[in-house]
Amino acid sequence: MKPEIMGYRGKKILIVDDEEDLCEILQYNLDNEGFITDVAHSAEEALKKSLTDFDLLLLDVMMGPMSGFKLADKLRKELSNNIPVIFLTAKDTENDLLTGFSLGADDYISKPFSINELTARVKAVLKRSPAVAEHINNVIKSGNIELDQERKRMVIEGKQVDLTKKEFEIINLLIQNPGRLYSRETILDLIWPRDVVVTSRTVDVNIARIRTKMGKYGANLKNKTGYGYYFEP
Repeated sequence: MKPEIMGYRGKKILIVDDEEDLCEILQYNLDNEGFITDVAHSAEEALKKSLTDFDLLLLDVMMGPMSGFKLADKLRKELSNNIPVIFLTAKDTENDLLTGFSLGADDYISKPFSINELTARVKAVLKRSPAVAEHINNVIKSGNIELDQERKRMVIEGKQVDLTKKEFEIINLLIQNPGRLYSRETILDLIWPRDVVVTSRTVDVNIARIRTKMGKYGANLKNKTGYGYYFEP
């Protein structure tokens, strides 16, 4: 399981699409990512909701009688609502793209698309949105372990764990790539400057210190004899 980048959990997304099966799939997957989702099967139904409560709108273009383009236009011009909008459409002509972006679209995804692609684009749009970005912290979480990328610190079960710069860089590398085996030589190359002379034993010493500081969670930091180290969530 990949570690979670905190900050997106709890963000509210409204899915507006007349394909009920697609709405169900999107809602299921986005909920699993930690978002809070709601669904409207028409633009008219969407307008009955309190749209200012949402952080992002996934909006199908080809709906009737009011299209996604018309809804977006109404939101921007009549309701002065600047909610981020990602258009979903089976059409991908240049004119459609231009129309979408002229209406203030933040992104435009052509059907069919992968859920991974859509999720990545949703997070990218939210990160760019001024109203949302200020609340997104660059924190990596794996279970009860949190790594604050900005402050360069580890927190386990709400308690700060004091790590040296190199210790943080090592555990940060391993946690962000769970299950991936790194040799001592690779860790040295990635963490230490090329002009600094250190041996593979240096990696072992740092790993031992990290394990001790992590308490029972140090058991998640594993080694494979003769190969190197990896993190197992």
